[in-house]
Amino acid sequence: MTLRARTRWGTVAILACGVLLSASDKKDQAKASDNQAVDSGSFAVLVKGQRVVTESFSVHMNDGVSTVKSQLQNAPGSSPISQHSELETTGSGELVSYSWTDGNGSLTVTPNNEFLLEKILTSPSSKAAEQPFLMPKTSAILDNNFFIHREVLAWRYLATNCHPEGGGQKCQKDSADFGVLVPQDRTSLRVRIELVGREKVMIHGAERELLRLNLKGEAFSWALWVDENDKFKLMRVLIADDNNTEVLRD
Repeated sequence: MTLRARTRWGTVAILACGVLLSASDKKDQAKASDNQAVDSGSFAVLVKGQRVVTESFSVHMNDGVSTVKSQLQNAPGSSPISQHSELETTGSGELVSYSWTDGNGSLTVTPNNEFLLEKILTSPSSKAAEQPFLMPKTSAILDNNFFIHREVLAWRYLATNCHPEGGGQKCQKDSADFGVLVPQDRTSLRVRIELVGREKVMIHGAERELLRLNLKGEAFSWALWVDENDKFKLMRVLIADDNNTEVLRD
């Protein structure tokens, strides 16, 4: 199954020190960002209520570098697939590297002077094709099928639109536009994300009050729900163009 949401951020490290960890002292925040497991778990991709894909993921910070790893696997009984991705960025939000493979083809994205360069292999023995992008090193990666990238995008938005207040976080409802690179499509685009507010939604049969964000592009519209009481982790995704498809955190 391929979910092609053609879908920017300071950095996971900045967010974890700010929105996620909510520490008051900047020096303590910087120390907390090193060797820090920010998030890990899995998402279930459901079509008509049936799991078709599982995404296992982890987000770590170490020595100022954020690493986001993800693996996709089909549900038992369906056609086998396995995709892996790994995203690394510096504490200032600059891309270190991005890689993806499905065991046959692969690609990498790395900085090339002030912009980005993608290298694509269609098979292990093929010659790499190159495609430059006139995008800054701080551009976000939002590749096809990886919902953890959507969580990171939500974090970036919240990190710039929320501030501590009264022991919690007060968030503005202003929308923000972001430049994004979608490596598997070899394309770049702009997306808009906005905070809708708190909503009650059903998660695994239990009602939860979560923050809803809308993520929109020229050809898609998604709804994201994050838990402000649990480090703004992504809990649910609904694809408005396909009401039969949703994503839930396991």
